[in-house]
Order: sequence, then C-alpha cells, then structure tokens
Amino acid sequence: MKNILFLVVLMANSIAAQNSDSLFVSANNFYKIGSFEKAIEDYKKIEAQNTVSTELYLNLGNTHYKLNQVGPAIYYYEKALKLDPANNDAANNLVFAKRLALDNIATVPKTIFQRFHENYLQQLTYNAWAGLAVLFSFLTALLFLLFYFAYTPRKKRIYFTAGGLSCILFIFILFITNNQYTRFQNNKEAIVFAEKTAIRDAPTLNAEAIFTLHEGTKVVVLDAVDNWKKIQLADGKQGWIIADEIKLLNSF
Repeated sequence: MKNILFLVVLMANSIAAQNSDSLFVSANNFYKIGSFEKAIEDYKKIEAQNTVSTELYLNLGNTHYKLNQVGPAIYYYEKALKLDPANNDAANNLVFAKRLALDNIATVPKTIFQRFHENYLQQLTYNAWAGLAVLFSFLTALLFLLFYFAYTPRKKRIYFTAGGLSCILFIFILFITNNQYTRFQNNKEAIVFAEKTAIRDAPTLNAEAIFTLHEGTKVVVLDAVDNWKKIQLADGKQGWIIADEIKLLNSF
C-alpha cells in the first residue's frame, strides 16, 4: 500500500513538473510575440503551483516592465535576487526599472561592515552558505581521521594543521549561515504597489499624512496593526501604510 501511495505521489509530481515546463514555454512564446498579459497569466499559474525559480521571477519582472508596471517589475526583480543574488540579469534590469520609479529615497550611509556584508556575504543565499558549512564539516572530520591514522610525525602535523584551519572555517561559515538566515527571516522588505499613497503618522485614515509614496518604492515593515503596516524607508523615515498597498518580498 505504501509503495502504491509513493508511486501516486511520484506520478503527480512528475505531471506537475511537466505542466510547469509547458506553461513556461507557452508564457515565453506569448512574451516573444508581445502578448504580455497572456504571458503573465501563464507565469502566474506556475507561481501558484509553488514551482518558483529565479528564472520565473526574472521573466515576470521583464513582462511587467514591458507593460510599464513599475511596482510589479521591481517586485519580481527583487524576488529573483532573493533566490539568486548572483543573477546579473535581474540586477541590471532592476536598475532600469528603478529609474521609472518616482520616489528618490536617499539611503543612510553604510558602515564598512555593512558594505562588506552587502558586497560579499550577501552574494550567496543562506542555503548556499549552509552547503559550504556541511562541506567543511566533512572536510574537518576527514582531516582529523587522517591525523589519527597517520604514522609519521610530519603527516600528523600537516593533517592537524589543515584540520584546525578547516574547523575554524567551518565555525566561521556556520556563523555566517545563521546570520544570513536570521536576516532573511527578520528582514520584512516590501514593495509599494499603490500608484500613489499617503503615509500617515498613525494607523488610521484620520491621522495626518506625513509624506507620499509611489509604486515601486522599497520599504521595510516594522510593525502591523489591523489592516495597517508600519514601514521605514532607506533614509530612516517611518510611517503607516494600508497593508494592501504593499507586497512582502519574503513570501515564497
């Protein structure tokens, strides 16, 4: 009975994968002939099946960009980079899409550590760092086994030194992995989807509007009350926005 259930699940997954592949081909064909709305429909069907990928998000971003839909274009380019920070196409296209956004938010100057983290550590996802941690854990174990079974003092010194360095790298990478995962979980970034919206100083429509944002602006969500989200901009400004007017980036 268990074998039958396993085969059923396996066949269902295989059919779903084939369906996603055919939808992807269909969406790409629609994109090539300029039927961007139909392309988006097929891409969205793939997304609804939870078979997301950096290529899917890149293509969705490109399709929305062709339709001059700034908010969705930036949103999907950002999501593509969340899955693969090394996706140069998504990074380059994001630059062009941001030029269409109306809000020009100045960023707070970053420290040396923040720049190092952004330019180097964030080039890999936490899953990639976790893979490196596993690799170095095996390497450390292997080197200490070789040290244990080595017969000559010279070989023991070599294996012990190499094992010690590998262990240090393993601990360092493990720390980076945990840091990246924590940042991913806690960093609730979002993109404004409303064409124009007033940001208020309290979570109510009667509150004073302190500034205005337009679609495509990236914000960080700090808090939530009912149907309101407290956000912060790159320049440090804070305020409340209606929850439906933004979309979270970490919703995979």
